[in-house]
Amino acid sequence: MFIDIPSELETALAGLSLPPWELDGSSPAQTTVERYRTELAATPQFKEISAALRHALTGEDGGHAVLRLGGLAKALGSSDRFLRLATAFAAEVAVPFSPFPRWPLWKDIGVKIDKDPGKSSGIGYNAFHMDLVNATLPPDYTTLLCVRSDPLGGGLSILSDAHAAVARLSEDSRALLSEPAYHYGTFFDLHGVGEEYKPFPVLDGSTSEGFVRFTAKMLERSRLDHAHADAARDLAKELVRGQVSFMLQPGDYLIVNQRRFLHGREALHNGQEAVPVGDRRLLLQLFLRAPAGASSAEFGQRY
Repeated sequence: MFIDIPSELETALAGLSLPPWELDGSSPAQTTVERYRTELAATPQFKEISAALRHALTGEDGGHAVLRLGGLAKALGSSDRFLRLATAFAAEVAVPFSPFPRWPLWKDIGVKIDKDPGKSSGIGYNAFHMDLVNATLPPDYTTLLCVRSDPLGGGLSILSDAHAAVARLSEDSRALLSEPAYHYGTFFDLHGVGEEYKPFPVLDGSTSEGFVRFTAKMLERSRLDHAHADAARDLAKELVRGQVSFMLQPGDYLIVNQRRFLHGREALHNGQEAVPVGDRRLLLQLFLRAPAGASSAEFGQRY
């Protein structure tokens, strides 16, 4: 799960100055991706680290990885140079893109004490979910780059194997979760994620390759009958039962295969109002799309 960068590669990457990316719609242009790939392929052990990253995300027991770029973060800060390197690593996995036309390629997720505590920028528990759950074509990968962790020590990241959780449910619960009975969120000003899916089934496709379209927030904010709500609660319990948790450190780059794992965050530590805005937890988010026609087993292969 945790992939360290060898010192020789780290030194070589710190000395690179990749060009600014050019966008083709909401994704870096193919010419940009190829330029990044060519320059990084010449650095020592880059190919080995890229292969390890893809295996961690798509191998039989994989689905998530944390690429430890802390040394580069210390050397380069959260500069454009550092983001270009992170983007280049992401492009080794799949196609980077932004579904939000009003945002740049990387979206800030800071801390807002007046926000809904359960939101990504809130201070409370952010329960298990997949991003853009109500889109017909949600991102295949969601990624989070840690710029600053919570200085007070809270905000553990949480992950859970969605299909393993589903496998522990009763047949009746799985049948209910396969029915298009669930609703969550709004859908506007989005690009590259298809159409609004409403209502949607939680179990979307085969148990091995389909999305598990779940967000715990729909239990509170959707009109569900008792049977469908109970099935979703059973799944929520199994996700918590199987969760792993860890603290992202500055420079850690978390990549989650959304067809396999759901993610969330423990609450930030009490006292956030006393932390200056510029010192609060800050993540940068980037989404990835698997190449057209790729199966889940092929997500990590080059396109």
